Amino acid sequence: MNPPLTLATAAARIRAGKVSPVELVEQCLTQIDRHEDRIRAWVTVDREGALRTAREMEKRAAEGPLHGIPIGIKDIVDVEGFPTKAGSPLREDHLAEEDAPLVAALRRAGAIILGKTVTVEFACFDPSPTRNPWDPALKHTPGGSSSGSAAAVALGMCLGAIGTQTGGSLVRPSSYCGVATCKPTFGSLCIEGVVPVSYHLDHPGPMARTAADVERMLSCLMPIDTVDLSSAPRLGRIGNFFLTEAETSVRETIERAVARFADAGAHVENVVFDEGFEQVRPMHRRIMAVEAAAYHRERFTKHREAYGPMIRGLLDEGLTISGIDYADALAWQRKYRRHVERLLKGVDALVVPSTDTTAPATLDTTGTPKFQAPWSCAGVPVVSIPCGLSSSDRMPVGLQLVGPPGAEARLLATARWCEGHLEPIGTPPIS
Repeated sequence: MNPPLTLATAAARIRAGKVSPVELVEQCLTQIDRHEDRIRAWVTVDREGALRTAREMEKRAAEGPLHGIPIGIKDIVDVEGFPTKAGSPLREDHLAEEDAPLVAALRRAGAIILGKTVTVEFACFDPSPTRNPWDPALKHTPGGSSSGSAAAVALGMCLGAIGTQTGGSLVRPSSYCGVATCKPTFGSLCIEGVVPVSYHLDHPGPMARTAADVERMLSCLMPIDTVDLSSAPRLGRIGNFFLTEAETSVRETIERAVARFADAGAHVENVVFDEGFEQVRPMHRRIMAVEAAAYHRERFTKHREAYGPMIRGLLDEGLTISGIDYADALAWQRKYRRHVERLLKGVDALVVPSTDTTAPATLDTTGTPKFQAPWSCAGVPVVSIPCGLSSSDRMPVGLQLVGPPGAEARLLATARWCEGHLEPIGTPPIS
């Protein structure tokens, strides 16, 4: 297929009168019609509603940064008039009475809500039906839990999408499917109208094809200023854990990208993370398990067998953890956040692989969050961008840029700079 328009390019063409909102929606619908039977990225496509909104938008001048842009919404986020099923048969009869604030903000910016994208069950672990478009055999996982959002953006079924991350559910599927994302600072985006997993870990965020597209979406959801770097960025390269734990082809792809940044003038220094990583996964799991169990307890007691095996295990675990152990995990998280913030002093961003492997060649898992959970636990902002294709399987490799709390503007500027020194990875082989 021809490369889908980037969101920023599409917005500029709409303002210039070179493309109409109706044409954009029709292009996305064509991609959905062409691929959805195999990719299964959508729960609901509001074909008639999107076209009606697009026709109305054609009657007036572009009014917002997303005017006429088709957007997908992960199906744990409320969209007025549509069910929020959260990947569970237990929510088949749910109907959202109003938009979540995130969705309302996108509409105010001119976005056209194209539909609801597939999530794994209650945004946890049990794989969804979505397939990764980078594998012609459709046997590689797209990641999760924002699987439908990532796959839809990768194939141009929409120009941007909303996902969420508790452990790695924005970064991992974006990396596996070859698109960009931003997990903003914890608490910076409203989670009202979003089915919760963990109150101390949940982060909504945008997905799109490029860092500039992600920045445009995020600026409609929270106040951020566009920053232009006056000089090449200062990057901190973490070798221990991330590069030592990454598979060879991922490590080599990341190292080539960092070498290009250095050749372009970036100051790259080695950073040693000597505290906390060994405890991230058990402490993250403990917080997530308890808070998920608190939300699901009543429903889980009545309908245990309606839950998938992986989330069932998480909820069983959460119901047995003592209050003392839970409080200990929260205290550890506060200390860990302070340590990460100290690590970020003196650099514009830390540079690490988004994932330890490319998308696993199985549909039985959504992958591991071990390279994303450290930053979800710390609550710091992250931007993930594609940085190449693996030499071993030609699947996308993502590069994670990690910044200080509240520094989304500079982090996104750093991501745009880095992106400008990388070769585009192209489009998925499915056509």
